[in-house]
Amino acid sequence: MEYRRIYAKIDLDALEHNFELIQSRLPAGTDIMAVIKADAYGHGAVEVARILEGQCHSFGIATIEEAVELRNAGITSPLLILGFTAPEQYAIALEYDVELTVFSYDAALLLNKVCAKSGKRAIVHIAVDTGMGRIGFQVSEVDADAAAKIFSLENIRVKGLFSHYATADELDKTYALAQKERFDRFESMLSERGCHAEIKHLNNSAGIMELCQSNYDLARAGIILYGLYPSDEVIAEDFPLRPVMELITHISHVKTLSAGYGVSYGRIYVTDKETTIATIPVGYADGYPRCLSGKGYVLIGGVKCPIVGRICMDQMMVDISAVPDAKVGDTVVLFGTYGNNRISVEEISELASSFNYEFVSCIARRVPRAYFKNGEYLRTVSYLEY
Repeated sequence: MEYRRIYAKIDLDALEHNFELIQSRLPAGTDIMAVIKADAYGHGAVEVARILEGQCHSFGIATIEEAVELRNAGITSPLLILGFTAPEQYAIALEYDVELTVFSYDAALLLNKVCAKSGKRAIVHIAVDTGMGRIGFQVSEVDADAAAKIFSLENIRVKGLFSHYATADELDKTYALAQKERFDRFESMLSERGCHAEIKHLNNSAGIMELCQSNYDLARAGIILYGLYPSDEVIAEDFPLRPVMELITHISHVKTLSAGYGVSYGRIYVTDKETTIATIPVGYADGYPRCLSGKGYVLIGGVKCPIVGRICMDQMMVDISAVPDAKVGDTVVLFGTYGNNRISVEEISELASSFNYEFVSCIARRVPRAYFKNGEYLRTVSYLEY
């Protein structure tokens, strides 16, 4: 592949491995919704969708803009916006054949009117708040009455009923199991009113791993698709995922600084002896957080080299004294594997007081995504080309 200042290396073989692993753990009759919101957690939604289309049941997204991008790229599988869609965007959703989440009768009624004007029928999934406190009908007779009325709207097809776990990634599953019980109770309330959704879905990534009793018709696979675990409390040994993304750059400059030399803004790091410093052309504008200043490290020649001084918008400096033969152009792994050494997203996220979901999702769009298949370079997708 051609030179890139920085790139996210996306291993499509690892993606397929993870999908097949998830598939193997689900019972017959439970399909997979691949969650590719937030640009597939930073991995590139279009490319991920192209690999998984035809293998998964549908795709979960967050915004109408994400849906339009996927449709314009030729993705034809069902797309479900898992959260809020503004009424002003209902017509666009209908135009692009996007399934919507509803959690109030008033919103459904307004959607029904938009459908009547356009001559189209909307497909919706009813969200139930079983304990997340975010969106969804409450598990009550009053809300069951309201949700049941949606089924009678002539321009709306109620395809799904779903909820979302708040603590499935914790060791103690007591609250998660209570959520499942509430979900089942709300479904029974609707059933008593003669209302039946076509499919039900509750399990997220952690649920897929550890709550097989929640596998209903559909399971929503998110972070585990990308080879990352929902938390350090889930049992990973029996679920051998492969990380899909590595973040790679190269050394842009090498210099030796004398003792007492300040490095970067504010001179928060001053050399205490003669030190060899490498400049790396990556900064917080690429999604590598400034809070890792003086805490993070990178791999050069398979050796962990500490970041020194403040991380800049587009550059950072590292101490390469432990790699005396390092030179301009050498590969730098920000997270991923080099030789026998590895920096995981989890460890670098912890140093940043963040977590893996946020870290990969925040890799900036100015960072090209380079896709590899069967161990070979396939193509690069960049939102900024020259």
